[in-house]
Amino acid sequence: MTDNSQHIAQLLMQFHGIDVSPFDETFLEKSLQNRIDEINCLTHEDYYVFLRKNKKEGTRFLHSLFICYSEFFRNALTFGVLEHIVLPALIAKKINAKQKEIRIWSAACAAGHEAYSVAMLLEELKNGDANKFSYRIFATDQSQAQINEAQKGHYADTALNNLTIKRLNKWFAKHGNSYTIKPELKMHIDFSVFDLFNPESNAPPASIFGDFDLVICANLLFYYKPEYQKTILAKTNKCLAKGGFLMTGETERDILSKNDYNEVYLQSGIFQKQ
Repeated sequence: MTDNSQHIAQLLMQFHGIDVSPFDETFLEKSLQNRIDEINCLTHEDYYVFLRKNKKEGTRFLHSLFICYSEFFRNALTFGVLEHIVLPALIAKKINAKQKEIRIWSAACAAGHEAYSVAMLLEELKNGDANKFSYRIFATDQSQAQINEAQKGHYADTALNNLTIKRLNKWFAKHGNSYTIKPELKMHIDFSVFDLFNPESNAPPASIFGDFDLVICANLLFYYKPEYQKTILAKTNKCLAKGGFLMTGETERDILSKNDYNEVYLQSGIFQKQ
């Protein structure tokens, strides 16, 4: 991080109480340059002066760091492996062990797309048999605003491109040009605010003890420096049940491989701890 960027980071900590040092430096510098260009500042020094005088700009810059973009069934291969290999294997394992509940943590869930996508798959695998197995999805994000959006489950039609017509009709109610998740899909999902860097807790409080069969931590790790990636992975690893799976984004596969995780299906982004 350049000296000018460090001064800006110190100012953000002073005025907003947010430490931006965990973020990957390339990502941080790019985000900073985007804000400088957006408000037509000429240099980092000019932006620093502007930031000192304009607290709202600090809020805008911080918001730009916390990427909230997501999609339903975002990666076709990943969700295909989840649907046809991983989830059926977990269901069979639970039935054989006479343990019916599958426990899933969707970390950094944003507006809930991933949690709802997995819930759809599990409901389809139940095939109407409520006694076959049960499941609980704990979906967390550090942003209360994102959790509020996820709980509402209200999406513009442009956000539904990856959904089949069958899933759209079954799980959504249409309202003009937008759609809302039906209540029956929300029944097994617990949404809550959770900070992955909080040293006092390894898992969402609502989950009590973690012990997750699947943790979804996708499209998050590459925003942080390697030492903070390790912090997140250490936390999720502590929460995984024996033989549990960790699902990540397709661009983060190398990060997991370098941290002793074994990809269960090539290019899938779904791993098990070695």
